Amino acid sequence: MTAHDQMRAMLDQLMGTGRNGETNKFNVRFDEPRVCKSFLLGCCPHDILSSTRMDLGECPKIHDLALRADYANASKERDYFYDIDATEHLQAFIADCDRRTELAKQRLLETQEELSAEVAEKANNVHELAEEIGAKLARAEQLGADGFVEESMKLMAEIEESRKKKAEAEEIYRNSMPASSYQQQKLRVCEVCSAYLGIHDNDRRLADHFGGKLHLGFIKIREKLAELEKNLEGRKEARREYERSRYDKRNQRSSDRDRYPDRDRIDRSDRHDRTRLDRRDREKYRRDRYRSRNLEDREVIVIRNVLDHNQETKGMCIDRILVKKDVKKDNLFN
Repeated sequence: MTAHDQMRAMLDQLMGTGRNGETNKFNVRFDEPRVCKSFLLGCCPHDILSSTRMDLGECPKIHDLALRADYANASKERDYFYDIDATEHLQAFIADCDRRTELAKQRLLETQEELSAEVAEKANNVHELAEEIGAKLARAEQLGADGFVEESMKLMAEIEESRKKKAEAEEIYRNSMPASSYQQQKLRVCEVCSAYLGIHDNDRRLADHFGGKLHLGFIKIREKLAELEKNLEGRKEARREYERSRYDKRNQRSSDRDRYPDRDRIDRSDRHDRTRLDRRDREKYRRDRYRSRNLEDREVIVIRNVLDHNQETKGMCIDRILVKKDVKKDNLFN
């Protein structure tokens, strides 16, 4: 994207589709079904997970930053209930991801060597500590990049304590099974993004995973879904009330038209008559002004003609004109 395109996108995002008195490139409004409602709320998975291992490709619905700005401005005056549409979209997406996670777990159970309940518990303990270390390490790096050095140092101290616990858990796990079996990579499925994590993965690998775009994107989607689901039932009831009121208003207007079928025609006739009278008044006013100006001009011309043909009364007529019209004497014979 060029610098010009970036500036144009920023202006569209801030000012909407009509910033230059023009329509958007898709020639649609934000409230049309073709527009992605999740995108308007900033939580479309197609955008959040782009350029990751689970890239969903282009969204089948329209994404336009100018439409998002239009929606932000319009939502200040009216509730469009798009959060309900976004919730249903995210619920379907997360349900599909959870289904894939369960399938991955089932596949691991079928392919990996089955462990006893005691050994499996010890392996899970190692996995949990490793994931905790990776998540904290990614968080500490982010805090350091943002300038929160003290908070980052506190997290690093906690990470060191977790590393000691992990080393002890690994030792217990190693002693509970044969060496040949211990060397085999034991995989686990991430509950957030369904990625595979190994029990022998180092801290750097885990930090890259927990701080990566895929894992953070799924966290954002799941947190947004949890936030929307808090008031989902109340929002649905509010939308039903709104639609019911609109339906009642439409029925009221329809019944009024049926009861007074000629009212609209009479109103249109009255408006037409008033418009016609107003037009006649304006035309009469223009004609009166035109006649008054022409009458003044005609009176002066007649007096001049009389003075031109009757030179003896010139002085007397001049005095009378000065009193009546206040015409300058020098301009009278020009």
